[in-house]
Amino acid sequence: MSAQGALDLTQANDGGVYFVEAADFDALVAAAEQGRLHVCRADLAGCHDKGELLRRLAASLSVPSGFGQNWDALLDSLRDLGWLHGTGHALLLDHANDLRQAAAKDFDTLLAILHESARFAIDQQRPFFAFLSLPEHPMALPSHRS
Repeated sequence: MSAQGALDLTQANDGGVYFVEAADFDALVAAAEQGRLHVCRADLAGCHDKGELLRRLAASLSVPSGFGQNWDALLDSLRDLGWLHGTGHALLLDHANDLRQAAAKDFDTLLAILHESARFAIDQQRPFFAFLSLPEHPMALPSHRS
């Protein structure tokens, strides 16, 4: 992704899971705020297991009390997000490689949940983007539509 180009995060059909560089987070936050998306940011530095991941995501998402601390509860929360303001949601996960390196199965489960949440949001015509900073080359992001 080039942080130079204008990003349009208002199109629900462009929602999904994207791998980006950490340096792009400021531009992503700005684009999300411009599109009136609620931004949730979680730092996964040193996150090495499912329990820690769920704790950090619950805090970032400000989930209501009673969050089940399991994969099903995370999926349910990401499908709803009704307690957060905004026309859609942008979840930014920094240092995602720490989890991927320490717990590949948990990382893969997280990706599956994020993909399912994005598909659910697309069906509702609600923008939902998950951005994970990884050291590899990032995927292309939706650019501004003229």
